[in-house]
Formats: sequence, structure tokens, C-alpha cells
Amino acid sequence: MGVAIRVIPCLDVDAGRVVKGVNFANLRDAGDPVELAARYGAEGADEVTFLDVTASSAGRATMLDVVRRTAEQVFVPLTVGGGVRSTDDVDILLRAGADKVGVNTAAIARPELISEIARRFGNQVLVLSVDARRCAGDTVTPSGYEVTTHGGRRGTGIDAVEWARQGAEWGAGEILLNSMDADGTTDGFDIQIIKEVRDVVSVPLIASGGAGRPEDFIAAAHAGADAVLAASVFHFGTLSIGQVKEAMRSAGIAVR
Repeated sequence: MGVAIRVIPCLDVDAGRVVKGVNFANLRDAGDPVELAARYGAEGADEVTFLDVTASSAGRATMLDVVRRTAEQVFVPLTVGGGVRSTDDVDILLRAGADKVGVNTAAIARPELISEIARRFGNQVLVLSVDARRCAGDTVTPSGYEVTTHGGRRGTGIDAVEWARQGAEWGAGEILLNSMDADGTTDGFDIQIIKEVRDVVSVPLIASGGAGRPEDFIAAAHAGADAVLAASVFHFGTLSIGQVKEAMRSAGIAVR
């Protein structure tokens, strides 16, 4: 393994508090985002990702405050996603202290947004977040996975693997691949889709959704993930970032 695998805690922020549920339901409070981010930075997190789950403009102002305070205290790269609809939204987040910005729903509605952001700020700023789930019912895609919105509740019929490939081609600097089937279950990452997306993109690939044990992170790295992201296991103290890195190091995987 050439490149060191990054370990990234993800904080879902709702009205200024960190929340976490299973499959985006039954959210429970997991603490203050700035405190948690600072703790993870001290524990050796390579980056911190904030996902703003508040759709309101009032929540947006709260989120900017969280980003500013975190950037002052935490000296690892900070990615912020949720509700980003324009290059101006990206500009505001970068000025508040974000290093990278995640886009999801707005890019599905208007794919040109990907190239617009990449042109204005550079590919390295843009993380395309792909919420993928296995096709069910009448939906059929070539890969067997479709892109979803609204926390996995709404299908788009778009092939998730092809969408990741196109996104990278249009200028996304990284792909955040979130398995909606596995999210919050702690049953392990969806290895199949990690491999399928790895085959079609050359940009860094972040695996998300389902981490429960140190072995899960190792499996994701072996499947081709450049970074592994998790929430519940870190927030509720099941695993520490140090434990995950130590397990990967013992398995012969380069970590920072």
C-alpha cells in the first residue's frame, strides 16, 4: 500500500449538536461538535468531516459558527457538507475555515455544479458525496446500486458507480462513498461497491457507512478505499481512532 490510509470521524450536526442514528433515523445526541472535533484531532484523526443535517437558514448560521470555532482549535483538514447548492455557498464555508466542501443533492439536480466549483476553487476542494444503496423493487441499474437523496429515503434511479465515475471526470477531487444500507448498522462496510467504484475512479475514495470493528476498516482499505470514515463507533466510544490505526498498521496497511 503506497498512500497512507486516512481515518476520518464524521460528525452529523443538527442545530449545533452532533447527532447519530441508524439509517438516518432515531437520532440521539452525541455532544458538542467543536469539543468532539478537538478531541478527535488530539486522538490522531487525519481529517474531520461535518455534515450539516439542518436544512433551515437559522441552522446554517449555527453551522458556520461551528466551522469557525473548530477551525480555530483543530489543525487537521475540515470537510463540510450538507445544503451546499452553489459556488457562493462553497466560498462562504471556505472563508469560515473549511478546507473542503462536500456536495450531494444539488449536484444530482444540476451536475454542472461539480465543474463550476472545481473551476473556481480547484478539484482539491470538492468532495462528491454519493449516498448509494442496493437497488430494490423495480429499480435496476447496471451496477445494482443507485444514488439516493434525503438520507437514503429517496431513490434517483441513477447508477451509483457511473455517477461516481462521472463526478470524478467533471472535477470532484474525492468521492465520499456512503453505503446507505450499512449506515449506522456497525455490520461492516459494503465491500462490493467500494471495489466497483475503485475500478472506475482514480481520485481518492473515502468509504463510509457500517464501520463496527477494526477489521471492517482493514477490509475497506484492502478493497481500495484511500480513507475510512465512521461516526457511531467513535462518538459512543466503541473504538478510538488510535485503535483503528493500530489495527490497520498491524495488518500491514500504511497509516499516518
